[in-house]
Amino acid sequence: MGDSPHHFPGPGTLDRALALVRYLRSECPWDAKQTAESLIPHLLEETHEVVEAIREGDAGELEGELGDLLLNLAFQVVVAEEDGSMDADSIYGRLETKMIARHPHVFGDAEHRSWEESKAAERSDGEGVLTGLARGLDPLTRAYRIQERVAGVGFDWADHQGALAKVEEELGEVVQALEARDARDAVGDDELSAAVQEEVGDLLFAAVNLARLTGVHPTNALARANAKFTGRFERLEKRARAQDIDLSTAGLDRLDQIWNDVKRDE
Repeated sequence: MGDSPHHFPGPGTLDRALALVRYLRSECPWDAKQTAESLIPHLLEETHEVVEAIREGDAGELEGELGDLLLNLAFQVVVAEEDGSMDADSIYGRLETKMIARHPHVFGDAEHRSWEESKAAERSDGEGVLTGLARGLDPLTRAYRIQERVAGVGFDWADHQGALAKVEEELGEVVQALEARDARDAVGDDELSAAVQEEVGDLLFAAVNLARLTGVHPTNALARANAKFTGRFERLEKRARAQDIDLSTAGLDRLDQIWNDVKRDE
């Protein structure tokens, strides 16, 4: 390891990260007993923390979180090396081969093609268009990826106008389902409640499609909307406290007035 056990030489950052993890595995009981599966919660947590730092625009925080994520990736590589299933070179080799195949316009003289068209070309004969989607995706992202996949084989609106019309259609069907349930005063009716849930799901799926066709990723758009609402509501709470208003008893009209004041002052 050289003069210092904390110096991890190597030609690149990943090599140094791998050397660090190997040292930790040899010296620390906790690190030594970890498995690929036991490290999943840490990998997911660090990924979310990286995303949060990106969205907050905090470069210092992002630098630290990217380091934590790099450590978790290095852990997965080292654990795989130890059981002989793969190593850093084989992982990079697959990545390099994949990227060259998906960028024929960069590494060759072919015309540029979309990411989904490139992935479609990689699928074996008989493999479904939706085969291989990650099972752990959140429903919003999964809807987006489903729509990207099918769009790659031509099953798509010509532009966002078709998707917009579909959103309007699905909204109308939500209204109809709600009216049917309310007309029978059957909020607890399983069949009618299931119908409402189905129509709301169709509406959300259509909204994701509209976002995609307007060039907006729905996950990022919703994250911004969440942050905007949270900020406004926190300012509403602050104003209410300043006016000695109890949120739980103020009533919607009063709260809506404060909300509009907050929006106006922005």
